[in-house]
Parts: sequence; structure tokens; C-alpha cells
Amino acid sequence: MWTKHHKKRYLGRLAMPAITAVFLTYFGYHSIHGEFGLESTERFNQQLVDRKARLAVLVEKRQTIEKEVALLSDGSLERDMLDERARFALNMSRADEIVIFH
Repeated sequence: MWTKHHKKRYLGRLAMPAITAVFLTYFGYHSIHGEFGLESTERFNQQLVDRKARLAVLVEKRQTIEKEVALLSDGSLERDMLDERARFALNMSRADEIVIFH
């Protein structure tokens, strides 16, 4: 019966650790710099804070407009508000008034 004897190769011993190191490096890099990595999470959190601040400003503007609309509704018509809106829409004023644009 014949048997083959192989020499032990050093390349075979280093192949699996080298492949493992390459995979760990690849996934480690992408866990920090990738599309869903730590840096992207920081950018997302900053956008979230900015957009919440903008939402607060828009909600405040909307509430102001809703108050003005409530003053112009049929049930509680304010003469002063109606006069102000009519002058603004028609771009007119009385001769004795001072107009301040802002």
C-alpha cells in the first residue's frame, strides 16, 4: 500500500488568519464609515435636532395664522382685523396715516 507524505507548508497555516483579518478589517471599516455606520448615525441625529427646531418654528407660525383666521371668521368678525387685511390686500391707506413696512 502506497501513502503520500506531504511537506508541511507555512502558507497553509497563514491562510485562515489572513482571511479572517481581511474580513474583520472590512467590516470594522464599514461599521464606522459606512452608510449605516457611526458617522452616519451622528449626521442623522444632527438632522433630527435641526428638523425638530424647524418644526417648532413652523408650528408657531401656523398657530399665529390660525389665530388671525379665527378673528376673521363669521362668528366673531373683528372690524380692526378686517380693516387691516383689506388695506393690505388693496395696498391702500388714508392720507393721515403713517405706513411702516417690515
